[in-house]
Formats: sequence, C-alpha cells, structure tokens
Amino acid sequence: MNSFKRIMILVLIAATGSFLFASGQQDEGVVELTMMINFGADTATAVAFEEVVNAFNNEYDGIEVTLIAGDANYEALMKSKMATNELPDVWSTHGWSVMRYSEYLLPLNDQGWGDRLNPAIKPVITDSNGNFYVLPLDVDLAGVSYNKSVVKAAGVDIADIRTWDDLFAAMKKIKAIGVTPVHIGGKDNWTIGNFFDWTAPAMYVTDPDNNSSDELLNGDFDTAKWEILAGLFKEMNEKGYMNVDNLTSTFSDSARALAEGSAAFEFYGNYVLTEAWTYNPNAELGFFPVPAFYKSDSPSLISGERAAIGVWKDSEYPEESMLLLNYFTRPENMTKISASSAIPAGFSDVESDTGKLKDDYSRWFGTPAFPYFDRAFLPSGMWDTMCSTGAGILSGDMTTADAAAKMNEDFNRMYK
Repeated sequence: MNSFKRIMILVLIAATGSFLFASGQQDEGVVELTMMINFGADTATAVAFEEVVNAFNNEYDGIEVTLIAGDANYEALMKSKMATNELPDVWSTHGWSVMRYSEYLLPLNDQGWGDRLNPAIKPVITDSNGNFYVLPLDVDLAGVSYNKSVVKAAGVDIADIRTWDDLFAAMKKIKAIGVTPVHIGGKDNWTIGNFFDWTAPAMYVTDPDNNSSDELLNGDFDTAKWEILAGLFKEMNEKGYMNVDNLTSTFSDSARALAEGSAAFEFYGNYVLTEAWTYNPNAELGFFPVPAFYKSDSPSLISGERAAIGVWKDSEYPEESMLLLNYFTRPENMTKISASSAIPAGFSDVESDTGKLKDDYSRWFGTPAFPYFDRAFLPSGMWDTMCSTGAGILSGDMTTADAAAKMNEDFNRMYK
C-alpha cells in the first residue's frame, strides 16, 4: 500500500459531525488500526507521522495502520466521537490528555519508559494519582518570541526582562526606534487567547506567595487578578505597544512582522519562529521566559503537549495499538517528530534537532515551566471566553471589569 492510501485528509460533514475516508480491501488476517492526529496533512509534523507509520506498516506485515490527518475541526470531531464512544485506536490529544481524554485512554505507567520522560512535560501529562495516558513525542516549551536584531538596536538586554515592569520599559525603548513592540494577529482570535494562556500563569500560579492553583481547581476564580491581567493587555494597546491593526491582522502577519523586524515581541509558541523563517531565513530570532508579575517571583516558560499520542481503552486491538504507540519511542522516530517543529523530544535521553533554537534552549535550560493556563486550571470551554473577552478589550466593547466578570461567569457555569 502506498503512502497516499495510508494518510488521508479528514473530511468533516458539518451537518452530521461524521467523517469519511477511503477504505481498501481488507486483507484476511490483517489487523487494521486507525490513527488520528490533529495536524493538517500538509504540515511538517503530519509528514513526519506519515513516514513513521509507513515504516511501521512495512515492518509489521500483519498490521495495517491508516493515518488520518486532522484540520481545524479536530477538537469538535473528537468531542462527538467521545459522546458515542467510537474513537480511533490511537490518537493525538492536542493538550488535553488528562483533563479531557484520560477516561478514554489506557494508562501507560507500565510501559517502562516513564523515567525517561522530559521533566518539562512529565507534570503536564500526569494526573493527581500519578498516572499518565500519552506518549509525548516532543515538548511544546516556549516563552516570548522575539527578534534579536530589533531588541539589540533598541538597547534592550533580554536578561534584564524579569518582571512586567521590565517588559514595559523594554517596549517603550522599542517603540522609540519606530518598531512595534508586540504584534497580535487578532483576526485569528486564538492569538488573543494565546496571550492570556502565556501570561495568566505568572498572575495565578508561578509565585508560591500568590498561588491560586488550588482555588482554581476547586472552582474558585479570582476575578480581581484577571482584571489586573486584562489591564496589562489594555495598557499595551493604549500606549501604542501593539500593532494598530491587531483585530484585522492574522497569525501569518505576525510571523512576517517578526521576520521582517517590524515587530519585536510575540506571545506564541516557537512555531511562530519556524513560520517566520519561511519569510526571512536569515532573521535573528529566539525566545525568552515570560516575565514574572510579582517581584518575589522569577520568569518562567510555558510547557504543554504538542505531538502526544494515546491508546483507546476500548480498542478492539489493544496489543497492536500499544505496539504502534511504542514504535514511536524509538529514538529515530521520536527525533523525526520533534525535529519537525524544532522543539525538544519527549524523552530526556533522546537527542533533539532544535535547529536555530539550540542556543536558546540551552540558555533557558532549567527555567521553571508551567502548563498552558486553560488546559490545566480552567474548565473545558473557557478558551473561547479568553479569546472573545480579549477581543472585546481591543475593540473597546468591553472594559477590563467586563472581561473579568465574563470570565468569572463562564468559569462558574462550565465548572459546574
């Protein structure tokens, strides 16, 4: 079977929530597995998955894996499949292995590689009982993306940016040389939610003296803290530290601005850097830890699942599915997946090809890392509220108090 037959674009039918895929003649005695991933078929990560799955199919004659690449509707599709308990044998969890998918997945503690997990990802994928349900092939470890040339020209030393006061001082210097300090691609409103995902941990959880994590997990949302955070967002906009077209520009515009040096900072994962290099391969880009909000705290990184896969607990073929999952633990396969995004591998003893970001990963090695805020501390569904309230602040349709109140309202409703 050629690679075209083994990887197919997911086709969503909006009216029914169903999906179609081509199927070939089933060979007698062959176990057929389905693997679904949340990466678009034309992405580098999906191509890397395809190569590994093809190698698996060639090595194991009695098993045939169909790889289905996802699109923007992957999350909605998986929710519908959970509702009917008709899930793929193996699938990627796009950041939700514990909070959303754990009850549908087999625990993997007995697979023998738990002590090899990268320390930056292990706490993110482990539940309160010490169980983990996915194999993380890479680690989405990021901070604030930046253009090194712009920062240098403005006389800013990244090492001096430890708090939000420091960041505002740096933005003032950058604006003074005629460069936009922060670019937001708000037409793709997930970019707004991403800002809050990046900055909320410093407000709520990273400082031991101001840690609200237990309160959040127990259903108590501190509205006052969110209003302060929303105020920082509003202040950046009002002081001209954001691009003026922050509600009509896109993520691609952000990547281009970073590449061209017309913007200095962006609150995205390191994928924006790889995207920026497609516009300008010679751009000097990197990332640095997210500043602390409290002076008693220190900067931190954001960590989360990216390419992480688990096995459906009700799969008809659990042994073969587990064989497929563990095939990805081979160093050459894990390296292939992690290198597709130039991020660290999921195992600490697997070498990663982080490309142009090698020096930055080395520089910030050991910096405390915290999970995406909404994935760890907010009930499912709050992501949309983060995006919409942020957009409301930029448009002037909402005050910071309005935004905080809406966050509190939706938190209480969705938590219950």
